[in-house]
Amino acid sequence: MSSPPAHEIIIVPAPGQPGRDELKQQCYDVRIDVFHHEQGFPLDTEIDEYDEEATHILLRLVPSLKPIGTIRCVKMKNYYKLTRLAVLKDYRKYRFGRALVQSLHDYVKAEAKASGLAGSDTVSVVAHSQIPGEEFDEDGAPHQKMVARLSLSD
Repeated sequence: MSSPPAHEIIIVPAPGQPGRDELKQQCYDVRIDVFHHEQGFPLDTEIDEYDEEATHILLRLVPSLKPIGTIRCVKMKNYYKLTRLAVLKDYRKYRFGRALVQSLHDYVKAEAKASGLAGSDTVSVVAHSQIPGEEFDEDGAPHQKMVARLSLSD
């Protein structure tokens, strides 16, 4: 595997903060390229009721700032939900998906500690994957539930 191109991973500003709309749109553009154009999911399922309040994480090349990947974090009542992980096809060979998931885990741990959610030593991140296993349908594709319990003590 060749070395990955120079890149950065940023947290899109929170709702109401400057720059959010433009950066969130870049996340949407990556998701639409991957899920609609490449994988054939209906366009009307791509943006949903969680997007406005969700935390979006954006992967982009530097210095061009070309968006090439994204992941979304939705805070639920007792856990965080990892959703909409997408990396443009030409960049998947660099394992950027792993870097995006790690960035989301780092964000969740910091957010849980800062918000006082950390009444215990761990916080849960729930994800739905297309990895084979016990399946359920989400947007017309088989998925499997996965749970990561992240330590808050480090």
